[in-house]
Amino acid sequence: MKAIKYTGLLIFLTGLAIFTASLFLGSFELTQENLDTFTQEKGIESEVLKTKLTERLVGKEYGTSFEMSSGIITALEEANAVHKEKQEWDKVVWEKPHSFSFGIVKKAGKGILKDNPGMMWFLTFGLGILGALLFILPNYVLLGPAGIKNNGIYHQSSTNRGLIAWLVLVYLVSFYLLLYFRADYVVNWTFILDPISRALNGGEASQWFVYGFLYCTIMVTMAVRMYIKYRHNKYQMIRTTSVLFFQIVFAFLIPEIMTSLNMPGYDFKNAFPLDYDFFFEWNLDTLTESGAIGLFILVWGIVLTLIIVPVMVYFFGKRWYCSWVCGCGGLAETLGDPYRQHSNKTMKAWKLERWLIHSVLVFSLVMTLVTLYCYFSGTDAFLGIKSQWIKDTYSFLIGAWFAGVIGTGFYPIFGNRVWCRFGCPLAAYLGLVQRFKSRFRITTNGGQCISCGNCSTYCEQGIDVRAYAQKGENIIRSSCVGCGICSAVCPRGVLKLENGPLDGRINPTDVLLGNDVDLMDYVNNKKSS
Repeated sequence: MKAIKYTGLLIFLTGLAIFTASLFLGSFELTQENLDTFTQEKGIESEVLKTKLTERLVGKEYGTSFEMSSGIITALEEANAVHKEKQEWDKVVWEKPHSFSFGIVKKAGKGILKDNPGMMWFLTFGLGILGALLFILPNYVLLGPAGIKNNGIYHQSSTNRGLIAWLVLVYLVSFYLLLYFRADYVVNWTFILDPISRALNGGEASQWFVYGFLYCTIMVTMAVRMYIKYRHNKYQMIRTTSVLFFQIVFAFLIPEIMTSLNMPGYDFKNAFPLDYDFFFEWNLDTLTESGAIGLFILVWGIVLTLIIVPVMVYFFGKRWYCSWVCGCGGLAETLGDPYRQHSNKTMKAWKLERWLIHSVLVFSLVMTLVTLYCYFSGTDAFLGIKSQWIKDTYSFLIGAWFAGVIGTGFYPIFGNRVWCRFGCPLAAYLGLVQRFKSRFRITTNGGQCISCGNCSTYCEQGIDVRAYAQKGENIIRSSCVGCGICSAVCPRGVLKLENGPLDGRINPTDVLLGNDVDLMDYVNNKKSS
């Protein structure tokens, strides 16, 4: 079985290496016809830009997208400078340079990736999936009978912040930096998935289609690992299946199919303020101009945020969303499961968590208030805060860096719920409801606790679960996402996820010290109080 695992690891690394090397394959050559098509699709009115792009690009062959992108961005900046000097604002291209460059590079691509996407898919995604499964499936035998399986997790470089963990971090961070800020550099990946994209939405793949497809692929593959590791726990099996369903169907397939039907692509499970651009001007315009379906999406988004979310949290806690529905949580629970033990349990981390996550929530609400005021009033600022500035700032700092680069890229070092714990504004909103008005709690049986510490070690939200269990206190922390891993790894059945009446939900207890305590008097006093 170990031979199969090592073979799988080799196959996986081969697929990953080809996937990475594919960024440097093929070539790029722009024809005048392709350039004319692009400028027409973009509605570009600048003759200066058209001329500069023609002079710099048409008829020239580039070996990589990086080289071609440099020429495109230089032409764009020079043309914009001319129009800004003449105050010809209608001719300025305001799109981000690398996003603008992506469209041209996409049209100019040629070679093995564009001509043989099926073969390249097998050599990248195919080998990656096959290798990962061969590495994971033998665990069904190697791990032995169903039960708690966390042996040796601090003895491995990959799961104890060793060299392998740091290499994974570097790769993930690099991936997110390219995806968010240099989309034109990863255009080769889109060629591999063009056939699948055309089948789903009728158009060619964008960098976001690549991300969505890769997201689903990783979740499905790592879910197999979850099924094997936690096969003794039905809650984990069902929960894993749930997040897979909502990610693949709601977050990926439905928006792509809606796009193919000329509808606005919408993820019906993504609630505001996690869906922070729901009230941006471009989205409101798109929805209001899309007829009945657009109006339905607008109403659904508001109802989901203001009614469905708090009602569901009241009955089931924030776990119904964070651990059963959310795609961010789904990736954290599959790809991030090997790193959950790295969640910081210190008091300093808890204080930082409360300040940071609620600050992001306030930031998102202020941004939305400014955006809506400017949208309906026709102005560009509210109380001195410019709408475009605050949207760009939030998108850059929170949407890209915090949620993506740090939130996922730092799994191997900081744990798998960095974003959910410290940054997600929806988690903050859900947590406030859960803390003060929810039937959900994790009950503890202090008499059965042997203080092994498994629960605290593997709590991805940094909760010292053992401290509650030792005192027999219910766990009602606003940060708890109800993943149930603390219960799954407890060898004594001390912890239980429950929904019950509000009365008695908070049950603080005193710590008994010394030998002069009359236990019967203490218990009777507790009952009478």
